[in-house]
Amino acid sequence: MTRIGLISDTHSYLDSAVFKHFDTCDEIWHVGDFGTLELADQLAAFKPLKGVYGNIDGADIRQVYPEHLRFKCEAVDVWMTHIGGYPDKYSPAVRKDIYLNPPMLFISGHSHILKVIYDKKISCLHLNPGAAGKQGWQKVRTLMRFSITEDKVQGMDVIELGAK
Repeated sequence: MTRIGLISDTHSYLDSAVFKHFDTCDEIWHVGDFGTLELADQLAAFKPLKGVYGNIDGADIRQVYPEHLRFKCEAVDVWMTHIGGYPDKYSPAVRKDIYLNPPMLFISGHSHILKVIYDKKISCLHLNPGAAGKQGWQKVRTLMRFSITEDKVQGMDVIELGAK
């Protein structure tokens, strides 16, 4: 079993509560808009970090983190990208590939809207953890926590960090 802490859209603000909520996680996955490389380094010093850059991230972050990251976690094929859209409205940058070679788990950020949607057309679970930072129009800052065991995503927790 691999326990994952999922975060996005921090926009240079890292709530100290993140460390408490992700304490039992094996890895942290950040889905873009870190804001600063220092923020990414803080997360990486705490737990192993996988991440992608977002539209507000500068060249320093883009040199370390890719736009798209596709990997296996246990037996789950995972694809992370910041601007990915969601079922029936995938972004043009991913639309063709997601239908030709769908992952089991597709994770995006950018919208600041927390979503958990199963795309029946391609048998893919779509996650967006919402926004953990204080920038943007979200009213509540959110994170997600879940586990992957073999080929199953399970134990999904939505964590509210409070108002922005």
